[in-house]
Amino acid sequence: MKMDSHPSDKKQSHHPFFLHGSLPIFPTNVRRILVHSTARAVSGCPASLRVSASSQAMAAEATGVSSIPADMKAWVYGEYGGVDVLKLDPKVPVPELKEDQVLIRVVAAALNPVDAKRRQGKFKATDSPLPTIPGYDVAGIVVKLGAQVKVLKVGDEVYGNINEKPLDGPKQFGSFAEYTAVEEKLLDLKPKNLDFVQAAGLPLAIETAYEGLEKAGFSAGKSVLVLNGSGGVGSLVIQLAKHVFGASRVVATSGPRNLELLKSLGADSAIDYTKENFEDLPEKYDVVYDAIGQCDRAVKVVKEGGSVVVLTGAVVAPGFRFVVTSNGEVLKKLNPYLESGQVKPLVDPKGPFPFAQVSDAFAYIETNRAVGKVVIHPIP
Repeated sequence: MKMDSHPSDKKQSHHPFFLHGSLPIFPTNVRRILVHSTARAVSGCPASLRVSASSQAMAAEATGVSSIPADMKAWVYGEYGGVDVLKLDPKVPVPELKEDQVLIRVVAAALNPVDAKRRQGKFKATDSPLPTIPGYDVAGIVVKLGAQVKVLKVGDEVYGNINEKPLDGPKQFGSFAEYTAVEEKLLDLKPKNLDFVQAAGLPLAIETAYEGLEKAGFSAGKSVLVLNGSGGVGSLVIQLAKHVFGASRVVATSGPRNLELLKSLGADSAIDYTKENFEDLPEKYDVVYDAIGQCDRAVKVVKEGGSVVVLTGAVVAPGFRFVVTSNGEVLKKLNPYLESGQVKPLVDPKGPFPFAQVSDAFAYIETNRAVGKVVIHPIP
């Protein structure tokens, strides 16, 4: 396919927010079930997303996967802008496969701040051409294999971040659709103890959390301060620092509603940013992981020789910014911690949002009030 011109109210003794394995249980006031539009309306499929239905059907027949349709439902935007540029298109061609890719029937997908920034055109110079189907995170079922796929099989339940480099030519066909095509190397088998909703919220955030700690030289016995510990990335930094890297001390910031949540995730101490400025407190840290954009303040509490991981906002030395690289091997490495329940996914209690409400999900994540990940399910 030619897409473009260039390439239970009972509490556990340890963690009061977690019951029944890995599913977070929130306070009563926020508890919800966690498991189960261009300025003009888009009429039909945009030209550069079109493909011959007959050629798609022939491709499906050739591989013996006759149940794959020629077209699918997908959210599309044909120009950069606000939430209103998003349109639900009922007839977008199912993407063709490259040799190293698998076709996934999407069961759940998740939003990330990068999705909103991309739609707003904040990195359009390196974006793929419009129109775009948004979505980085996916969890679903493999329904078709490219010729060079070596490990995955049809029927495998997988998850991953579909864009190897999130800011450099991300895919035109994202995960907010019934099907998406993804390189095998970016995926891993879904942890057996997680449902698709929980799995969908993990890939980009857990890869970002892990890679940032690695790049900061974090290791056993060190201390870390996590800014915005209740967010998608921050909640995973707390858990990875404590349970994977062996941190001696984990401290995190949040508003008053989420302080107990931070402790349940593994934080030794939680700072209410509405009452205290963390930089006015005496404690210093080997690493500060800034997931909110406060590097100018973060550098004041890092130990000499330490580092500040910066995900957004201005960078002040010794802070450094990095952009995550999607890698299925990272997911594979962290799988034992997920399946053992040491590291738990955190899904925002307002979700999951049904497929028809993707615009509402975008509007919500742009309030910067989400707790954990904003997930889309079911699809469609």
